[in-house]
Amino acid sequence: MNVAIVKYNAGNIYSVVNALRRMGIEPLLTDDAEQLKKADRVLFPGQGEARGAMEYLKARRLDEVIRDLRQPVFGICVGQQLLCRHSEEGDVDCIGIFDAEVKRFQPERHEDKVPCMGWNQLYDTRSPLMEGIEDSYVYFVHSYYVPLCEETIATADYILPYSASMHKDNFYACQFHPEKSGKVGERILKNFMEI
Repeated sequence: MNVAIVKYNAGNIYSVVNALRRMGIEPLLTDDAEQLKKADRVLFPGQGEARGAMEYLKARRLDEVIRDLRQPVFGICVGQQLLCRHSEEGDVDCIGIFDAEVKRFQPERHEDKVPCMGWNQLYDTRSPLMEGIEDSYVYFVHSYYVPLCEETIATADYILPYSASMHKDNFYACQFHPEKSGKVGERILKNFMEI
């Protein structure tokens, strides 16, 4: 299977590369539009800041390339946020697959720390991406979240319930890091490869 990872100025890409290699998949790390269009699966991971990431993507017209992909696409962490319509982080318009606005966590109590960092439980899971995942724990690191919406396929709670994972058409996404979530994360990556 030909698997491509979108190469852009967001961190954490190599941990995804290593997770796929552990599964016996050698991904292509590329920002070349034709390579991305030809891939059987495209992963769009990232850690970082939304405005800077969108500026990089737009300068190379990768936002348009990603929007037009027809094979299964998997946004991870900032990748999920960039697939939304708009982000409060840098007040930037994003790719717009999901009609949702990314919001910053607002602490309500002293113990509410931002960023949210650590293991958290998924619930209300649905979609082939979440097959076998109900009530499992996965690893999160984020200060921004996507509110619950029509495209939510898994929910997590931190200060409030939010979209831990999303799905629309050929686009799948998760706010957590499957590549850092042990056997559960590996199962999610495997599910994506089998969609």
